[in-house]
Order: sequence, then structure tokens, then C-alpha cells
Amino acid sequence: MDKILDETASLEIAKQIKSKAKNHFDNAYNAALATEGAIYVQGFLAFGGKPYKPVEHAWIEVSDTPDGTLRDRIIDPNLPHLHKKAQELHYFPAHRLTVEELKAAVEEAKEDYPEDDPLPVYGKQPYEYYGDQMLGPKEYLEAYNLAEAKCKQLNQPHLN
Repeated sequence: MDKILDETASLEIAKQIKSKAKNHFDNAYNAALATEGAIYVQGFLAFGGKPYKPVEHAWIEVSDTPDGTLRDRIIDPNLPHLHKKAQELHYFPAHRLTVEELKAAVEEAKEDYPEDDPLPVYGKQPYEYYGDQMLGPKEYLEAYNLAEAKCKQLNQPHLN
């Protein structure tokens, strides 16, 4: 089942957690902590226009709705800072963590690397690379490749 971006919930959680521009991993972390049943997701965002390539991104996913129907949906606390319409955004997940797994990973990172930001969480090695950029486990490379193909599709010149 495809997940849809819940624009209303995204804007509400962004306001609730005081979402900040250029802080998408922390915004998603705070949204996960504030949303019952949330799954924290890291991956890539594809859209038309600059930077013309996938953007490493984080959001949350939930499988419940206020009216009681069950559907998978994306809640992106970064939406106000993206300056794009919801239908222009394409999400490619690479790594999903429950809130408990996320908290444990952040605590471990703080202990092991106190001078570094604990987010993003890349999981277990071995890591895959593209160019000079380390992505994380194989799932990151797969998600990146799918997002890159979508970016190319969205950014092709329009033929008259």
C-alpha cells in the first residue's frame, strides 16, 4: 500500500514541536516522540527543481487516522520549510525505527560519540557508498537509486 502525505497532520505537528528549517532529522525525531504509534523514517525526498537530486530526509509514518479507518500515511514535520505542494513530494524510505529503537540509538550515539550529532541513525555496518557520500546499509543505496530515478524523471525538459 502506498503511503500518502497527510498535509494537515504535517502542519499541525510542525507547529506543535516548533519545527525548524534545515533541522529535518531533529524535527522528525521530535515528531516521533510526540505522535502515538509513530515510526521514525530516514530516506530520501525527490521533487522537481533544485537541487535536481535526492535530498536525505526524515519523517514519520503512522497507520491510523482520526476517523478510525486504517491507512498508512506520512507525516512530515518539515513540510512548512520545503516550499513545495504535497503532491510534488516523493518519499523513498531507507530505514525505519520504532520510537523505542530510535531513543536507544540516539542514547548509544550520545555515549559513543558525544561530540557528534546523534542523528541521523544509519544502523549496522557494512555501509554502502555512492561517490564520496556514505549512505548506510544497502537499503540506503536502493532508496537513493529509486529517488534519483524519480528526480531525473521530474526534471526532464518538457518537449513541445
